[in-house]
Amino acid sequence: MEAYLLDWANLLLRWLHVIVAIAWIGSSFYFVFLDNNLLKPTDPELQKKGVDGAMWAVHGGGFYHPQKYLVSPPKIDSELHWFYWESYSTWLSGFALFSVLYLWNADTFLVDKNLHDWSPMAAGFTAVGFLVAFWFIYDGICRWAGVGPKARAGDGVIGALVLLVLAVACWGACQLFPGRAAFLLIGAMLASTMTANVAHWIIPGQRTVVADMQAGKTPDPIYGQRGKQRSVHNTYFTLPVLFAMLSNHYGFLYSSAYNWVILLAMMLSGAAIRQFFVQRHGWRHGRAPHPWPWAAGGVVVLLAVIVGVKAVQPAAPVSVAPSAPPSFAQVQAVLNQRCLTCHGPQVQMKSLRFDDPATVLANAQNIHQQVAVLRLMPMNNATGITDAERALIGAWVKAGAKTD
Repeated sequence: MEAYLLDWANLLLRWLHVIVAIAWIGSSFYFVFLDNNLLKPTDPELQKKGVDGAMWAVHGGGFYHPQKYLVSPPKIDSELHWFYWESYSTWLSGFALFSVLYLWNADTFLVDKNLHDWSPMAAGFTAVGFLVAFWFIYDGICRWAGVGPKARAGDGVIGALVLLVLAVACWGACQLFPGRAAFLLIGAMLASTMTANVAHWIIPGQRTVVADMQAGKTPDPIYGQRGKQRSVHNTYFTLPVLFAMLSNHYGFLYSSAYNWVILLAMMLSGAAIRQFFVQRHGWRHGRAPHPWPWAAGGVVVLLAVIVGVKAVQPAAPVSVAPSAPPSFAQVQAVLNQRCLTCHGPQVQMKSLRFDDPATVLANAQNIHQQVAVLRLMPMNNATGITDAERALIGAWVKAGAKTD
């Protein structure tokens, strides 16, 4: 019953997480689009009000006229909408999903004794430590660099330092955790930093500006500069995070001997391609050169990964299929030895129990895909299934997956 409820929690949290993540990423991309498309208005009335940028847009049968004030408007005469629950909901649902799937089952998902022999509790605390440590290091870099006229370092220095820290984190995670967990953990690490930027810098700065306006004070532009800095960082983190979250479907990436290099390179490619789309808006309005080198660089890195993974991929083990179709009894013996830890009388992950012949027959194709084709199961090969046993299951399914 516990495994069944965990499966439902996993499904519902994943569903919620995807929905709110779409809302957050969509609003983030939209405001980056606005920042790069709002032009200095020619209307004297708008200039008099202090409007720094404006544009007209049409959508859904209506016309919209967004305007931007560089520091603050003269007054706010209608409801003020705050964009933060999209971010908070994404992180809360994501961490809940991470807890249900990875922390609750740390012995299965976070521990591979061939990599690092430690307790599930130690692995869980270390995983959470990655989220916390990266935020403090990243935040320290940004605090040291500063913003505005008194900034000690520019965006290039910040980017180089953050990339160095990210490279160390990718390497460390892949040394301690199974590849699948390591990739997801690095994505969660960046996503947590994105939400921390919203919670600790962007929204507090905006609240201070609003409070100063209401008190009749002139807001300090530093709050807008800090918020802008962290918001820009968030948009560059977005594509790397999405790649890390999707990568757990592709074992040939995270199971590679160079998995940390692959992860870092794919994240770098995503950030470069995102930079192309961000700068493209400025190019359209004649404010910057065409950013094609960023897109080209991202694609080159991507192609290098595609070629490199194939080049270093070990040859698939030669599995000689049985001369005669295997019997169901032979397949059941393999399942009993290798799969009942997670799909047996005590635990039924995904509500599947492989000591039940009817369940095995109903899921034969899925078993074949996960065990013989993708070779993803058993998780981290914790039960030591052999290539011959994988081939036996594959031959049984190809022969029609019949009982004796």
